[in-house]
Amino acid sequence: MGVVGAAATLLAALTTIPVAAGPSHWTLTASAGPQNTRPYIYAEGAPGTVLEDEVAVTNPTTSPLRVTLRGTGAWITLADRDIRVPPRTRAEIPFTVTVPRGATPGDRPGTIVADAGDRTSRVRVHLRVGGPTLAALTVEHVRVVDGHRITYDVVNRGNTTLTPRLAVTADGLLGNVLDKAPRTLPLELPPGRRAALTEPWPDAPAFDAVDVKVTVTAGGGARDSATATARFVPWGPLAGALALLAAVGSAARGLVRRRHRPGTDTGDVRSAP
Repeated sequence: MGVVGAAATLLAALTTIPVAAGPSHWTLTASAGPQNTRPYIYAEGAPGTVLEDEVAVTNPTTSPLRVTLRGTGAWITLADRDIRVPPRTRAEIPFTVTVPRGATPGDRPGTIVADAGDRTSRVRVHLRVGGPTLAALTVEHVRVVDGHRITYDVVNRGNTTLTPRLAVTADGLLGNVLDKAPRTLPLELPPGRRAALTEPWPDAPAFDAVDVKVTVTAGGGARDSATATARFVPWGPLAGALALLAAVGSAARGLVRRRHRPGTDTGDVRSAP
């Protein structure tokens, strides 16, 4: 049966999960006791240390459940990868995170994944390797697309996970045309990662030349900005106006030619004496 099988059998005797009170399908969570869970797993250690924690698979149904587990990242080792969870049972699965001796300080994202049937569930593992940390980012490739969207990239250049804050401004020929106050983006950016983002601009000017500035900040003093220039020209109405002017000019030239056609003058005609 193994360590996990024995733990599952023991928990089946100690913890009964009523079907009506719980979810209708199995779940994978970060373990925090029989009645509590954590949204993710956080672990911190110096290079060379081994960190221990647990995840829990809960089967609230009346049928046995077979689950396959795996960890993303070479540092995660599960005590068991293939488990059988009896009905109405919560099984605790230990795992370790081994931090290599040569690991550089900073954040390392990871995930524990469980598969059973046609369902997959995940628990995030946030690992911080002890030592000096650096929060740094860059803003790149700012563009105005289709006249109503600002696209840009944010790159995490440090060794800590960042939650960026965005501010956008734009100045036209007659002054400011956009001023979006700083707000936190729904994004966690691990070290070394790049995120391609889009900011809508539904009320962009119809006719103007603007300088757009994108500024991104994050905890730890990370900050950067980048700019782009955009020209707003109402090509549809402008093309219609040019076509109308061309038509008027063509008609005027035709009228002038008709007035000066040979044989059309009507001067005085006198008889010879």
